[in-house]
Amino acid sequence: MSDEAPKTAFELAMERLRQKDREVGTAERRLTDEQKASIAEVRRSYQAKVAEREILHRDALAKARTQEEVEKLDEALRIDLDRLAGDRDRKIDEIRKRG
Repeated sequence: MSDEAPKTAFELAMERLRQKDREVGTAERRLTDEQKASIAEVRRSYQAKVAEREILHRDALAKARTQEEVEKLDEALRIDLDRLAGDRDRKIDEIRKRG
């Protein structure tokens, strides 16, 4: 019997993904410390913007008088959060490709 502990589902999944990458010829690239720091900063900035937007949303909801106004505010929040997430993901992809 092996002295190694059993692998978690995550570890097994990652091994399968690495194997698939090797089969199609995708090279594994490690991120530099600078890239990791940049990505972390983008994520922190995104989280701050989301928190700010949610605070503004709650304030606007408190002032809303009709269900229609609430629905419009909720839709506006969803659109803003989608836009922010897209911006965040695009910036992170740019950082990863910089290598």
